[in-house]
Amino acid sequence: MSTLNERLIQLKNERGLLQKDIARDVGLALRTYQYYETGQRKPDSDTLIALADYFDVSLDYLVGRSDDPARH
Repeated sequence: MSTLNERLIQLKNERGLLQKDIARDVGLALRTYQYYETGQRKPDSDTLIALADYFDVSLDYLVGRSDDPARH
């Protein structure tokens, strides 16, 4: 299964987004989001929820616990 940082990169690339746009839209500093993509930091629960909502995927999918992106 994929890890959080792999899923973030995959979702970003699939949607043709830029890190700065995701960070801005979710309310993060660009560097903070970059740390999440490189796996240097893990987001808190509120940020995980915001990222899952932003990408319209389930939390389980985002963190690699499921390969089904659908929100149930």
